Parts: sequence; C-alpha cells; structure tokens
Amino acid sequence: MEGRPGRSRSPYELTDESPVYVISVAAQLSGLHPQTLRQYDRLGLVSPDRTAGRGRRYSARDIELLRTVQQLSQDEGINLAGIKRIIELENQVAALQARVAELSAALEGAAAAMQQREAQVHASYRRDLVPYQDVQQTSALVVWRPKRPDQGGRSS
Repeated sequence: MEGRPGRSRSPYELTDESPVYVISVAAQLSGLHPQTLRQYDRLGLVSPDRTAGRGRRYSARDIELLRTVQQLSQDEGINLAGIKRIIELENQVAALQARVAELSAALEGAAAAMQQREAQVHASYRRDLVPYQDVQQTSALVVWRPKRPDQGGRSS
C-alpha cells in the first residue's frame, strides 16, 4: 500500500512497517494458509505492500494484524465484515489520537509564546510612574454661570 503512514523513508532502515516477508513466510509466521492471506488482502483486511512485479510483501505489523484478525474471527466469533470495521475504527482512533497530540503540542507552544510576550510587556513598563489613587469625594457643589452680554460684559 503506497503512502502508508509511519513507513520508514530510508530503504535501509528496518522497522515494524518495513515490508520484508513474502507471502509464504508471512503465512508461516501468522499461522495461516497463504490463500487466507490472499483473501484477507482482497477484502481489504490486511493490505501488504507490493513489489514492482506485484508480489506481496508483508511487514511485522501486517503479520501482527493477521494474527489479530484470526483471533477475532476464531476466538471471538466476529465475521470478516465486522473485523474490517473494527480495524477501520482502530485506525481512526489512532489518527485522532495523533491529531490531539499534535494540537496539544501546538497549544502548549502558543501558551508559552503568549506568556513570554506577556512577560516582555510587563518588563517594558515605566518604573517612574506613580499608581493612580482615587481622590476622596466631597459634597461641595460648584456652579458655573457665564456672564451675559447685558450684565456689563463685553459682547463679541
């Protein structure tokens, strides 16, 4: 399967995602018949990578998934359509968990940047300013009356 997430970019680095096992070896390692592996591939349960000649190449993760499919089918009595849905849901959960982790990291970064900026603003305050203190209120009333032109004032 092309573009499978988590695949190693270096062809020389082997991981659980590295497609290295031919179908006969994968069948032995999983305890299944090669025809069963082909059927699972056709149904989309376990889709191994393909070589240029279209040969299947299974990874260690694929073999683990084959064992899980077999266990769900034999021990739990779940049909293949149900198993396919379970696998899809598990993949969705894993993708959502990765996205939550990504967003959490972004949020933490933004919060740290905001705190740093806030500290810069506080550090820029002028220290010679005096805090404003409220003046006590009085009950005095001041009335202002402008002079009228007829009361001896100049008119413009």
